[in-house]
Amino acid sequence: MTSVILVDDTTLSRDALAAQLRCQAWAGDVHTAADVAATARLPLDPASSVVLVHLGCVGGLRVLRAVRAALPEARVVAIAVPDDGDDALACAQTGVAGIVLRTGTLRDLEATVAGVVRGETVCPPSVVGALVQHVYAEASAVRAPADDGRLTSREREVLVLIEQGLTNKEISRRLGIEVRTVKNHVHNVLEKLRVRHRSEAAARLRDARVPELSALVAASARPGLVTRS
Repeated sequence: MTSVILVDDTTLSRDALAAQLRCQAWAGDVHTAADVAATARLPLDPASSVVLVHLGCVGGLRVLRAVRAALPEARVVAIAVPDDGDDALACAQTGVAGIVLRTGTLRDLEATVAGVVRGETVCPPSVVGALVQHVYAEASAVRAPADDGRLTSREREVLVLIEQGLTNKEISRRLGIEVRTVKNHVHNVLEKLRVRHRSEAAARLRDARVPELSALVAASARPGLVTRS
């Protein structure tokens, strides 16, 4: 029997999944939380518990990172992860013990939790493939500025928000611009940095491996960087 903590800020989906989990033979106590603060107050035995973080939360990746930071000993499984590569890679980079895609079933969740309890890291084959491609791209990337094109101030704003885990819709709301405009900026950022995925662009910013990004990190620390257009 494995105790479960389910983190989801949407009451309906949280209660529905919790009710299903309580009917599963493998699940012991099932606790729920709407945010990181509530999660940290719940009883947690790292040896017999798992924490499920629903990526459908508002700012799901930020919540996932916060849970990992608040409960470093916990075995965390990201669930309802979009099957588009970028989010799965971002989840893997947080150090989660398991990933269940949005298309996953209760049986997939059970198998993932069982593997995690055994001390394994469990990912769907498609995610493993994306991780292999990511590692290959990282190993073969030319660590130099991408041509002569520099990021515009708006592209820098978008990159900083990508690194924070915001989706295109969230970036659109934050900057007060259309989603299609955000998509154009994201495309330009990836092209100028010569990367294929948002997670790679975020990693470049965090690692500050490129001189252009070193300047970006310094610029992003100055007040007034994010402006409305």
